[in-house]
Amino acid sequence: MRSPSTGATAALVPPRIGSLLAGPLDAITDVAGVTVGHATRDDGPVQTGVTVIHPHGLDPYRHKVPAGAAVINGFGKSVGLVQLAELGQLETPIALTNTFSVSAMAQAQIRQCIEANPETGRALPTVNPLVLECNDGFLNDIQRMALDGGDYLAACSNAGARAAQGSVGAGRGMSSFQLKGGIGTASRRVPLRQGGICTVGALVLANYGLLPNLVWGGKAIGAEVATLLDDRARAQSAETERGSIIMVLATDAPLDARQLNRLALRAGAGLARTGSVYGHGSGDIALAFSTGYTVPHLADQPMPATPMLHETLLDGLFQAAADSVEQAIVHALWHATPVTGRNGHHRPALRGLLPCLPASIS
Repeated sequence: MRSPSTGATAALVPPRIGSLLAGPLDAITDVAGVTVGHATRDDGPVQTGVTVIHPHGLDPYRHKVPAGAAVINGFGKSVGLVQLAELGQLETPIALTNTFSVSAMAQAQIRQCIEANPETGRALPTVNPLVLECNDGFLNDIQRMALDGGDYLAACSNAGARAAQGSVGAGRGMSSFQLKGGIGTASRRVPLRQGGICTVGALVLANYGLLPNLVWGGKAIGAEVATLLDDRARAQSAETERGSIIMVLATDAPLDARQLNRLALRAGAGLARTGSVYGHGSGDIALAFSTGYTVPHLADQPMPATPMLHETLLDGLFQAAADSVEQAIVHALWHATPVTGRNGHHRPALRGLLPCLPASIS
């Protein structure tokens, strides 16, 4: 590897995206009530995990939150998106995991709901589990299907405001740009024209991208980073796109499901800035939800009478969505640590390579 260059000092801080201010944690949990938890498996060829996002501290089955989704490229094996698109509501926490663990996490969500609401599927309607995935099979022996309901419950019990980033939870075995990917989060605060401030937070499960395309804070660095890799890793950088990214947006702005669909779509702007072209084999899915109000499960409780944010005031939130998603991706790469997994497969961390780049690039 090349010796560190004069760019090493500049590489000690990740690039800051956009002009909007971040919340105090620069995380999705800056949206009040939102918590994030991880359960990580780090055992030789098993490099995987689950990440759970809770929209609030109440029972999400009884107190649903409005939500919308945007499928930018539909190469994915998720559960729950069809009903979410139809009803525009979340009624479980959001679970992120690897492709072959989707069914195990969905069953865990169903059992969790039944425990809290014993008549689920009987006197009460069934529950719509929501699990989104990326394929971590390069580093993780995905055929072992190592995750189970205990991992999901552990992630739920670990949930809090300070969300770990990088090679943790669902991000443990993920790769981005033939480097180590994983979990990243960020937030942006949006001053409203009529007064007040709302927050948009993002959390990503980054497992996408081709190294030659990598853009880091507006600078194209992929080709230069590739020169720092060994021959095997450099050959992998010429592969076709076979990854995915899940982008979750939360906001405290009172938006309806249609507006949240629009907000979710703007996640793609932040993704594109990092060098993604939404490749054939990349499942690029964004989901947005609002904590501005909740929707009761049963008709004997009144629907909320909450004024929605006016359509002409959404541009600031769209900017925040794009900026926070790009920043979250930067954080995922920045916080990732090197991982060696299945069959000795290895992904280096970008942070360890940045000091070796010329100052004009890094």
